[in-house]
Amino acid sequence: MLDRWLPFLIYGLFAAAIPTSMIALSFLLATKPSRRTRARTIPFESGVSTGPLPHQRFTISFYLTAMLFIVFDIEIVFLYPLAIILHKLAWFGFSELAFFIVILALAYVYVWRKGALEWR
Repeated sequence: MLDRWLPFLIYGLFAAAIPTSMIALSFLLATKPSRRTRARTIPFESGVSTGPLPHQRFTISFYLTAMLFIVFDIEIVFLYPLAIILHKLAWFGFSELAFFIVILALAYVYVWRKGALEWR
């Protein structure tokens, strides 16, 4: 019986040990600042400033780009299951796949022509 559960036990141990060791090592290897300055307390994100002030608003192009990414990303996710069983669906599946890609391409061209993909 142990032979059947041993791989799961080893996998579980690795799944618990890896994040635990990463957190423990980050605390052990972290350097403590000798004196606290404003520059050390501000979050550092790849040299980019911390962003707009709280009272400033984002432009609509930011939201539009984010929404378009989400819509196209979700639609592409639907292609994977269809591609997996395409050989079982034969020509019907191929025509459905082609129809879906045509609709996706038309939506992309429409958004492109409206200028929604241009960052201003």
